[in-house]
Amino acid sequence: MTLTNLKDVYHDQLQDLWSANSQAIDMVAKLGEAAQDKDLSEALISGANGIRDGIDKIATICNAHGIDPDGEHCKGMEGLVAEAKAHALDAEFSDPAVRDAMIITQYQRMVHCALAGYGCLVAFANRLGHDSDGAVLNECLDNTYDGDRTMTAIAAGSVNKAAA
Repeated sequence: MTLTNLKDVYHDQLQDLWSANSQAIDMVAKLGEAAQDKDLSEALISGANGIRDGIDKIATICNAHGIDPDGEHCKGMEGLVAEAKAHALDAEFSDPAVRDAMIITQYQRMVHCALAGYGCLVAFANRLGHDSDGAVLNECLDNTYDGDRTMTAIAAGSVNKAAA
């Protein structure tokens, strides 16, 4: 597909973020299962629910624009998911708190990909006059920022201390 204008870029990136979120959700759930810290595990479960909500909202927006949300494959998230598996799940750890610190690291890498995607989509939607899309995407962006801040607070509050 040739991208000829901002609308094309918007549609492409909606599909890309839908793909990214769809790939991330299972890994986030696995990270939650692997986490020892109770707050971390609960935050990851909440994060997976937030990702699921984002997937649904992006699909609704795609359908409203007559595009298939499954029209792209995000290779960036594919790599981040593989990295999370290798570094947080498959690696050997002598201390569960150290694994928890790595889980947070890998989760935040995936989240930062989503933050970039949502931020761009909000700007595109607003520029194209899709105000309702922009509002929905901005809500997803805010929720994603909240998840990132929660992980930082858990890391600073308990996990990194225990891992040190």
